[in-house]
Amino acid sequence: MKTLILYSSHDGQTKKIAEYIAAHLQGEVRVKALTENIQIESFDNIIIGASIRYGHFNSILSNFIQKSTALLNKKRTAFFGVNLTARKKGKDTPETNVYVRKFFLRNQWQPTLKAVFAGALFYPRYNFFDRIMIQFIMKITGGETDTTKEIEYTDWDKVRLFAEQFNMMK
Repeated sequence: MKTLILYSSHDGQTKKIAEYIAAHLQGEVRVKALTENIQIESFDNIIIGASIRYGHFNSILSNFIQKSTALLNKKRTAFFGVNLTARKKGKDTPETNVYVRKFFLRNQWQPTLKAVFAGALFYPRYNFFDRIMIQFIMKITGGETDTTKEIEYTDWDKVRLFAEQFNMMK
């Protein structure tokens, strides 16, 4: 079985999660950045991970899904969304995370397995605009506002469980 993990990442946390999942999967696994023209036909399994920035997934994700829906729906597939909202209990499942829920209401692709993982906050790595905007959003949502901090909210046990669930799917 050949598995392809595609990811769309702003600051690298989604890529890190994709690589962690790959390390816990059985069979041949490749991890690649998501592009609109990537070829998926030769893979048995497809996992797609994407992060949210300012309330939206990268448009490349939607374009790829629209182009590939029929093929994706014929394969064993999974999706994981990554965002800071998922750091809060009750907003950390595909059903309760507004971004993932809306994404699947707008798309015909229905992966076999879905998950939401909390991302990371990398204030010192952000440019001035992003640092101020993310700080503002975090203040509104009751999150960390100290711009000297880097915080990884990702629950790695939850990510490992996702990989184990994917391994068990038929």
